[in-house]
Amino acid sequence: MQITTDQIKELRDETGVSVMQCKKALEEADGDLEKAKIILRKISKQSADKKASRTLGAGAVASYIHGNGSVGAMVELLCETDFVARNEDFKALVRDIAMHITAMDPENLEELLNQEFIKSPEKIVKNLVEEAVQKFGERTEIGRFARFSIK
Repeated sequence: MQITTDQIKELRDETGVSVMQCKKALEEADGDLEKAKIILRKISKQSADKKASRTLGAGAVASYIHGNGSVGAMVELLCETDFVARNEDFKALVRDIAMHITAMDPENLEELLNQEFIKSPEKIVKNLVEEAVQKFGERTEIGRFARFSIK
């Protein structure tokens, strides 16, 4: 099957993964966008596993305060270099995780990683972190987080 540049662009826009990886996933999936996303998720998990021993020397902290000001969260997302930590997509991911923590109130990291992500229920938070490893090419992990609420 012939893979078009429009298909590659659509998959890249949705996943943020490199053009070549998108093309390979689409070829393997015979042009099926949903199957290609599943293939990319598997690849991102493998990529995260390979980079698990690298040192985390940088990262970003973000907070999210719900509109009424009665609940909010702060989270740190760690990575290897400040180059990635300053990336706008990385910063957006940290903010999204803070928003998720505000909404879902996980008790610990294990629970957080296994919760369905509020913006994309077909993914769990752990998938987001694995996708970040693939997208940025660096080991990425959630560090500390805290949620605050007025009772």
